[in-house]
Amino acid sequence: MRVAFDGRPVSDPNGVGRYTRCLLKALRDTAAAGDEVFETQHPSTTLRSGDPDLLHSPWIAGAMLHPPCPLVVTIHDLTSLKRRSEYLRTGLRMRLRHLAVQRAACAIVPTEAVAEDAVTHLRLERERVLVIPEAAEPAMYPRTRQEIAAVRGRFGLPERYLVWVGGLQHPDPGRRLAKLAATPRRLPLVLVGPTRPWAHELPDVILTGQVADEDLAAIYTGAHALVLPSDHGGFGLQAVEALACGTPVVACEVTALREVLGDRATFVAPGDMPALIAAAESATRPAPPPLPWTWEDAARATWGVYARAICPAEQPRPSGRTVRGRPAGAGGLDPQ
Repeated sequence: MRVAFDGRPVSDPNGVGRYTRCLLKALRDTAAAGDEVFETQHPSTTLRSGDPDLLHSPWIAGAMLHPPCPLVVTIHDLTSLKRRSEYLRTGLRMRLRHLAVQRAACAIVPTEAVAEDAVTHLRLERERVLVIPEAAEPAMYPRTRQEIAAVRGRFGLPERYLVWVGGLQHPDPGRRLAKLAATPRRLPLVLVGPTRPWAHELPDVILTGQVADEDLAAIYTGAHALVLPSDHGGFGLQAVEALACGTPVVACEVTALREVLGDRATFVAPGDMPALIAAAESATRPAPPPLPWTWEDAARATWGVYARAICPAEQPRPSGRTVRGRPAGAGGLDPQ
């Protein structure tokens, strides 16, 4: 089969970009004889001039309303639909994107929690929603003392610190970053990710800006713990990356995170920042073992979704579905 893959999010420094980059490489590495996946920055033009068997949009924003071939869309999170009063991205464009997803042959989601949201809020048939967990980027592994010392010097980090990782371009009320920054603590708080001016107004934090994957792995490794104050989320890729680097994870209770991490993380009540900080500062090593699911596992499951989308009557259901944090048939816990 010949698959056109919408590569426009590749340069995105946030989670959608990492998903796109990692999955695209893994799809190429796992392609069977006769199968091909090619990246396109102009899906509409590509589909008019070429003859792909299928189009995969790795984000809702890229879903085409009238594709000339079967469409597969990845849905990472539906918080903006669940909490409309906080996320004001409504209007015709967003409704058309949702309509495009409803018309897709299949939708890929990272957890059962997002699958349930897709059925409830987008009214998708459950059989068209396939759960395929995400994974830690291969560069995420424990780094040496020398590498940790180098990133501390490069970004002005203290010897002991808590870390949060994500995009800081736009305020997100559900992430609870302002509340986290204002919570008393003994250890410094380091925020890693691309920023906009508003982020520099957060009190008593250290901002690194966007960093390379090698530096991020060293920052994870050197951290006392990763903190996740958000009260929503579709997977929790930062937690999977931190565990891959040997770093304990402390998070507010979120359905998707609990599904993915199980007992690999310490959970506190949603919104309880003092409890989150206390648990993070009390974290001890060694951290629980990392999740064994890889991007190659995700790619193989995704090839199965492609086959199902092209010939739905002939293909069995792909085995990427998560069960109590474990990818079916994968022999290990799901990432997210």
